Amino acid sequence: KDATVDFEDVGHSDSAIEMMHKYLIGHVDTSTVPTEVKHNPPPSKQTPKVSDQSSGFVSKALQFLLPLLILAIAFAMQHYGKKKQVSDS
Repeated sequence: KDATVDFEDVGHSDSAIEMMHKYLIGHVDTSTVPTEVKHNPPPSKQTPKVSDQSSGFVSKALQFLLPLLILAIAFAMQHYGKKKQVSDS
């Protein structure tokens, strides 16, 4: 890609322009560059709205239930650990 226009649009300082001349590799012969080919993206598949609503419900339910499940497991382990310590003594 020829970045000349992009380089000039940014508004580089004079020292940057001098550096550009030091690193310049060559010039592009624009007559040999092929024209751009425009690609049309494939049409997107329409999914039924029912599945969107059900997946939204599942994700909302998991956002609520998963932390509760983790807390329940933590409390159960703590309770079990206390009983185990009392019975071991």
